[in-house]
Amino acid sequence: MSGPPAGDAVLLMMCNAPDAGVAERIAQELVARGLAACVNVGAPVLSIYRWQGAVERAEEVPLFIKTVQARREAVQDAIAGLHPYDVPEIVALPITHGLPAYLEWVRQETQC
Repeated sequence: MSGPPAGDAVLLMMCNAPDAGVAERIAQELVARGLAACVNVGAPVLSIYRWQGAVERAEEVPLFIKTVQARREAVQDAIAGLHPYDVPEIVALPITHGLPAYLEWVRQETQC
């Protein structure tokens, strides 16, 4: 049994924004452009990270972006263009299991 074509593989992409306003703008743009089927804007979290040699702390708002492999680069480019950070966190994980109808919905909503 084979899976979907490589470009149709569903991904969960994640990004942290500095505040709810930026997070909502990014989410709205990704969905409006058809780059993501859905973006969940989470509650603020505390991030502790190393930046330019110092340990930093910041409250950030996580984004959980459902898209497909064929849209990954476009999602990354859109986030980079909308995000105020010099180096925003943009990561992607493959979704290996899920409700088939949901995964198909993600594919339909993000068709190129």
